[in-house]
Amino acid sequence: MQNPPPSQPGSSSSGIGGLDPKVAGALSYIWIVGLIFFFIEKENRFVRFHAMQSVIFGIANTVIIVVLMVLTFILTIVMGIGGAMVGGVLGLIVSLLGWLIWLLFVLVILAMLLGLVFAAVKAYGGQMYKLPFIGNMAENIANK
Repeated sequence: MQNPPPSQPGSSSSGIGGLDPKVAGALSYIWIVGLIFFFIEKENRFVRFHAMQSVIFGIANTVIIVVLMVLTFILTIVMGIGGAMVGGVLGLIVSLLGWLIWLLFVLVILAMLLGLVFAAVKAYGGQMYKLPFIGNMAENIANK
């Protein structure tokens, strides 16, 4: 049986200590590991793609989480002040709205975590799965 070329996910090893490219691709979704793998791996496009996708995904997640934290904090303070000033049923509604904003924040974080796990599973399966919005950017950077 012929071995596939080194740029394919099924090749026997990557340039990262003889690690299987599928394992390296999946491990790349640990954000800092992906950054390291991108700079270490020079030959295997599969590993480079998943490493870069992980880095872009990690940066996007960090920006989104920081923005959501700031907005949630500001809205919680505004809702709290508004609820205290209004009181009664309207105050209760304002407080519930504040809790719903926090719930939205938690759901967004969980969705990002699920996306990360999903992409890692696809990489481990040997697939060049592109995440929405960032997959094409990662592919362009990895192929340079």
